[in-house]
Amino acid sequence: MAMASTKFDVFLTTDQNIEFQQDLSVLPIAILVIVANSNRMKDIGPLVPDILKELNHLPPRALRKVGA
Repeated sequence: MAMASTKFDVFLTTDQNIEFQQDLSVLPIAILVIVANSNRMKDIGPLVPDILKELNHLPPRALRKVGA
């Protein structure tokens, strides 16, 4: 996560436990958790409009969830 924060503004993941595994308060990167039945495109694809909407308004150090 620390390395990602040096090159990216947002980290996208399907890991719903990331907020309990990382100290998010010290990372300058925003995290967007995709909540879907699986990480397969057939489950994530319908969430793309919501993902794009969140990406446009996600401040640094924020954690948001998109999906079910």
